[in-house]
Amino acid sequence: MKDLLTIDCGEIILREYRIEDVDALYELTSQPEVHEFIPGSKATREQRLNWITNYEIPSNKEFLAAVPNIEGQNYLNLGIFIKETGEFIGFCNTGIKEELPAPNREIGYAISKHYRNKGYTTKAAKGLINYLFENTNVELLNAVARIDNVSSNKVIQKIGFHFIGDIEIDDQKFYHYTIHKKEWEKAKVSGTTNNI
Repeated sequence: MKDLLTIDCGEIILREYRIEDVDALYELTSQPEVHEFIPGSKATREQRLNWITNYEIPSNKEFLAAVPNIEGQNYLNLGIFIKETGEFIGFCNTGIKEELPAPNREIGYAISKHYRNKGYTTKAAKGLINYLFENTNVELLNAVARIDNVSSNKVIQKIGFHFIGDIEIDDQKFYHYTIHKKEWEKAKVSGTTNNI
């Protein structure tokens, strides 16, 4: 565990995936509330094990080895865990979103239906954004949410992203948002990011 990236977000932590997380990740992405809004997230347990073993964990290692210069890196995948119990309750990630104009690094997240409306998604997203702006050369982050995903749009707006416009991805309409590093730093100084 000591060699895994861990980000303390108060009641929750973000941590790199381990193979042991596969069952919790599979259960999470099997929830209709998750795969309804994240295209391609529903998979069999075998697919999920293949992805975590052969793609997500290696991608994390490559990403972290490249810090701070992450231009050519794709995904950093982190689980969201309750600090007190160690329970896996969601994920928060960053990667290149090909459908967006450059610079097209985005953040994304999902939380278990059992842990919604507790502020955990907001804390996780803030923690990842803070990590990226403090430790990498990223200057701009994107976020997208389907227009009917009210909860996700609220989180994105709450953490300081600015609405850019509508975008169509895979025949579905999304709202597109961005935040610049300078805006994030200014908000931190003024306290509008809740001191994260």
